[in-house]
Amino acid sequence: MVNEMRKLIFFSNILCLLLLMLMSSYVQASAWPQEVVAPEATIVVYQPQPEKLVGNILSGRAAISLELKDGSEPIFGAMWFTARLDTDKDSATAIVSDVKVENVTWPGSVDASEQRFTTMVEGSVPKSGFEISTERLSASLATAEVEQQSLQDLKTDPPRIVFTETLTVLMLFDGKPRFADIENSPYERALNTPFAVARNKKSGIVYLTSGAFWYQARDPLGPWTPTSTPPADLVQMVPESDSDQPASAEPPAIMAVAEPTELIVTSGKPGWTSLTGGELLYVQNTETPWLRELSTNNMYVLLSGRWYRSKTQAGPWTFVRADELPASFSNIPPASDIGGLRTSVAGTSEADDALRDAAIPQTAAIKRDEATLTVEYDGKPKFDGIKGTTVKYAVNTASQVLEISGKYYAVDNAVWYTSASATGPWVVADSIPDEEIAKIPPSSPVYNTTYVKVYSSTPEVVYVGYTPGYMWSFPYYGVPVYGTGWYYPPYWGGIYYPRPPTWGFHVGYNPWTGWNFGVSWSNGFFSVGVRWGGGYHHHCCGGGWYGGGYRGGNNKININTGDINIGNNINIGNRNKIENRMADNNLRPGNRDNNNIYNRAENRARNASPATVQRDLQKARTATNRPNNLYADKSGAVARRNGNNWETRDTGSWKPAQNQGIANSRPVSQPSTRPSTMPSSRPSSRPASRPSIDRGDLNRSYNARQRGSSRE
Repeated sequence: MVNEMRKLIFFSNILCLLLLMLMSSYVQASAWPQEVVAPEATIVVYQPQPEKLVGNILSGRAAISLELKDGSEPIFGAMWFTARLDTDKDSATAIVSDVKVENVTWPGSVDASEQRFTTMVEGSVPKSGFEISTERLSASLATAEVEQQSLQDLKTDPPRIVFTETLTVLMLFDGKPRFADIENSPYERALNTPFAVARNKKSGIVYLTSGAFWYQARDPLGPWTPTSTPPADLVQMVPESDSDQPASAEPPAIMAVAEPTELIVTSGKPGWTSLTGGELLYVQNTETPWLRELSTNNMYVLLSGRWYRSKTQAGPWTFVRADELPASFSNIPPASDIGGLRTSVAGTSEADDALRDAAIPQTAAIKRDEATLTVEYDGKPKFDGIKGTTVKYAVNTASQVLEISGKYYAVDNAVWYTSASATGPWVVADSIPDEEIAKIPPSSPVYNTTYVKVYSSTPEVVYVGYTPGYMWSFPYYGVPVYGTGWYYPPYWGGIYYPRPPTWGFHVGYNPWTGWNFGVSWSNGFFSVGVRWGGGYHHHCCGGGWYGGGYRGGNNKININTGDINIGNNINIGNRNKIENRMADNNLRPGNRDNNNIYNRAENRARNASPATVQRDLQKARTATNRPNNLYADKSGAVARRNGNNWETRDTGSWKPAQNQGIANSRPVSQPSTRPSTMPSSRPSSRPASRPSIDRGDLNRSYNARQRGSSRE
């Protein structure tokens, strides 16, 4: 026993050591300041202060210092730059590369060699790449202009909202239930639901299974009742147990619907609990955010990131913008049981974090010779026009194919392809007609393609990226919401193609894992695998039945042949079982699923390796033993924080800053594409006297840096 205990302690220590090494390497990789070694000096670059982010181009400024090799005192300055962002949200890192130094100033220098210093920076910094954590980068965007797309046309009409006090699973049909024959059997299968539903062609009795439970009904829309005697031949088509539900558990009730619906379930009577402060009550025995404001007696529920208000459960329910919620919502304590709801309350730091996170694109460099696309149609390609645009989209395919001015463009796993024909061959697109694509409204089922971009290209690779809108997550009045709210009718022909919905999968947002789908107790119904005979395999929904970005050929049911491969890129099913998933602030990036589309196993072959893309890049290293406490304000003054006060550099030493005035901002022409190589005008390198600083600007930068550090 003693030996076993020693072994356990030994391996525990080894594990802790490995974890510490991993944590240390992560912190070192993204720690600031960072240094670049030049022939005459070491250039220390402090954490950048972004001014603008457009696509994958970051513009900003940074405090810098020169440590000359002659051992003299460091020389402090500020530089403005534009650079390309290469991001990997799975590893929570970004590389700042292709740096173009726009301006350099030396406000604290008395040296006559300022032009020489500037030449050092302009000659050495562009060769280097700087690594920063996405947490730090996101928080730093609090002081920057960030490109936001108008979303005025999102729909906010409430779905049908149903309450029940009995454990119940919502079974969705995409319109009126439709069935097709199962070959060599007396059954037909339901086509337009993610559930395993079969109907006896002779008796008309309909059966449903989760793998562990069986139900039957006279009508596919119910009522459904559990049965312990399902037909033996039907049972043989189902594996012994593909379900997460234990066979001994009580079977939940089934509610079948054919219209957009959200089901709010409590375990017994709603358990109203008072929140600290006495302004709000919340229901603790449900997985749906459900609150009551005591001063007005109004109830609020949060569905797909949207708030709805009513006096009673029966409704009517009215949409409430996240920036018009009662003040009591902003007072929800972050550490409370429902603290996670702050992400859906405009103006909170959590909501601001979520929107800044969403502004950072996920990027990739795609190898032209490895990226391929095949588009399958149900018959000849059919296109419908999109109102208000010159764009048409293909309706009889699972792929997202657009026709614009006689050319064809398609998005597959966040990469644009182009072809002279709707049927191909397809090649990676060097450019796309951005202006026309940007006009596609949320009422179109291909609206999410507007969030996939082509940035630039070389003969070998194309630089691309996407923001969460491609995965149907949008900023809306200060918070993230899921789905457009529009209902997109499916395509019916020889093949059934479902379209992404907003409602019915109990969608909730977590700041670390993103959008979660499905309540924990219904996961078994979504993960059942059923072989219906005749080669027809039904597996729902490990890869997701609705939602997310389409993958060509994977969002279909072939009615004629029996093939099925329903799925795209979102995993249906809440894998984080909590009382209220919106209230969990304890999940961290290590709990993330593979959120980066480009890094998914099926997509990796087309990605250019970092060694190839960054072969000429000399990555800056962490400047050890230097605090990350230097800032540049908009005028170029270099300041450091000392307690609650600011100091500026004056004649070789740090002294309390002059009157904390507001310095004039330096006008900078911000590019919208990759950095220009043209020279830019340089402001006066040093003011006539010790500079006053913009305290408000520096305080905002300081608070953003502290926020990023705490998130990291």
